[in-house]
Amino acid sequence: MKVDGKHYRTIWPVDGGRIVRVIDQTKLPFRFELLDLTTVAQAASAIKTMVVRGAPLIGATAAHGMALAMRADPSDQHLNSAYDLLLATRPTAVNLAWSLNRARQVLQPLKPSARAEAAEALAVEICDSDALANETIGNHGEALIRSIAAKTTKKRINILTHCNAGWLATVDWGTALAPIFKAHDHGLAVHVWVDETRPRNQGASLTAWELAKHGVPHTLIVDNAGGHLMQHGEVDLCIVGTDRTTSTGDVCNKVGTYLKALAAHANQVPFYVAAPSSSIDWTLRDGVAEIPIEHRDPREVTQMFGEDENGTVGEFRIVGKETSALNIAFDVTPAMYVTGLITERGVCAATSSGLKSLFPESA
Repeated sequence: MKVDGKHYRTIWPVDGGRIVRVIDQTKLPFRFELLDLTTVAQAASAIKTMVVRGAPLIGATAAHGMALAMRADPSDQHLNSAYDLLLATRPTAVNLAWSLNRARQVLQPLKPSARAEAAEALAVEICDSDALANETIGNHGEALIRSIAAKTTKKRINILTHCNAGWLATVDWGTALAPIFKAHDHGLAVHVWVDETRPRNQGASLTAWELAKHGVPHTLIVDNAGGHLMQHGEVDLCIVGTDRTTSTGDVCNKVGTYLKALAAHANQVPFYVAAPSSSIDWTLRDGVAEIPIEHRDPREVTQMFGEDENGTVGEFRIVGKETSALNIAFDVTPAMYVTGLITERGVCAATSSGLKSLFPESA
């Protein structure tokens, strides 16, 4: 995607892979800054501190982290320690383990002298495949938006999102936002209701920023306004992303997604999830019982990141020091509340049979 007319991916190798360059998402929307990673420890820190975030981008960063590790020390011991270090950074997004398992499977049989080159090639392959999969999701999702537009006389299609599942959450294009970018680029009148997405405000700081840079009409709303808009016919469909989807169609995403799905179900609003196959966990069936839910630093709830009238950027406490907080990062939406899954192979029902129809080899 483009920032001020220049194309960017969220992650790319520099200097023959000796450096991995990323967009520092903790600085957005106030500063657009790039950060260079040169060690596996820096890659792990970037994932853990959410310099990079979003399930597909986490997986891509982990793959590049393994390449940096093999460049520094391709021994068996360092391969295993790098794997463990990266795996421990974020527990919920399945792309992390998916990427690391692929890397270990490729690298372990090789001689140490061949591992650095193979790890770099795999990281590039994972990034290119992610960008292609997301663009394809955009094509399938655009067709879905057009089919909804064809059934209404409204002048624009209102789409509600939650959190950020745009190109900043992936290598390029995004998942939930890819259909919106495609529809907008091809002349369809779309408008996006952007949930602020507390506690880290990824909707306000990232989704709104992406849409503004791309010229897509959008309006920021507080998280609790979505149900009201649905009641009054102001939402034509919801599209969200996913950090982990079970083989039965349960969807784990940023906390608050479940409540949006319930509101959509109550108001007969289609609720779709953009789910690349790398985010599907074929080993799980019950998302509520089996998906590990990350609990993050309470400071993300008790403080907010922003810019004051003087242009000073920083964190600001919003509660008294004596107040504690619980910071649950994700929730699970049962498949019964998901209208369909938008994958790189097409749109399917959020069921075992629906997923099997598109991915028979995985199922």
